[in-house]
Amino acid sequence: MSNNYARSIEVSASPADAYTALTTGIAQWWTSEAGRFDKVGDIARFGFSGKNGYWTFKATTLTPERIEWDCVEALHIHEGKPKEIETEWLGTRVAWSLSKTEGGTRLDFEHHGLTPQLLCYDICEAGWDMFLVDSLKAYLDTGTGKPFQGD
Repeated sequence: MSNNYARSIEVSASPADAYTALTTGIAQWWTSEAGRFDKVGDIARFGFSGKNGYWTFKATTLTPERIEWDCVEALHIHEGKPKEIETEWLGTRVAWSLSKTEGGTRLDFEHHGLTPQLLCYDICEAGWDMFLVDSLKAYLDTGTGKPFQGD
């Protein structure tokens, strides 16, 4: 069993709508400072108004059933934490599996490399829980997410 961060949610949106949210609609549920992925190989940056840094991802898989992004640049700033926290996401991969359900779509998410051994794990676990379990689910169920809005 993997000790990577992983969560599953079921939403009322169709798999096609979930795919759009995870490729070109990321600003609607994660951060308003979000890039987008139109094709494999696209690189997108996701910022948080300089407060907690940014992450840059490269889309490596974009199919209706699977989406994967590789972290190619990271600057995770947390005052009072060791400098090593800044690049812990570098080389990690986020992946979603999408499957149709009777009521909509099941999203299985795993952040490969985000493990309890990392300095940022507790912070990142809380962040992903907020943005995936709360904001992404709300966006796909109601059309309104709760992304980070900046200053």
